[in-house]
Amino acid sequence: MTFIETLDDLAQLYGTPTEASVLKVTPRLTPAYRQWVAASRFCVLATVGPEGTDASPRGDDGPVVHVSDDRRLWLPDWRGNNRIDSLRNIVADGRVSLMFLVTGSASVLRVNGQARLSADPEIRAFFRRGEVTPTTVVVIDIAEVYFQCARAVMRAGLWQELEPPGLPTPGEMLREATAGNFDAEAYDTAWPDRAARSMW
Repeated sequence: MTFIETLDDLAQLYGTPTEASVLKVTPRLTPAYRQWVAASRFCVLATVGPEGTDASPRGDDGPVVHVSDDRRLWLPDWRGNNRIDSLRNIVADGRVSLMFLVTGSASVLRVNGQARLSADPEIRAFFRRGEVTPTTVVVIDIAEVYFQCARAVMRAGLWQELEPPGLPTPGEMLREATAGNFDAEAYDTAWPDRAARSMW
């Protein structure tokens, strides 16, 4: 078995990303991205630290994170198994990535940024459920946000339900990410056929 050892070798295999793949990246939550995050009850939090990497599922019965503003998210750390792998990583190395899913939608939203932990009583109280508050809150400063191509979710047949109503489309998210300089309707109209032809 041979392995790819250089970035040049990798680039020769894959070529350049599509225009939309580059244009969709923003340093903040656009209104459409913000709407998407607010609709998500589940995300995966990926962290890195001196002992390695970790990916932790996070879920809630409402929005999984609170949007503090268009550059900051609050993620409550509700009771789990107390391994605190992700939290130890964040204290050691604040780089994080989050992957947000919405039930029924094949699109995925990704956020990369820097995180810190807060045990401040005021921020914990924001998430109070009866007498219970999270032990800490992960405060994430956004570096970049973008939606992920839907092919992986489509290939996996992850959802059997229809697309939830009211969510912004990939084309609409691209239009906002480019301050209106993108043909959202043409992109969304062409997407199903393009996906079908390039699924595998």
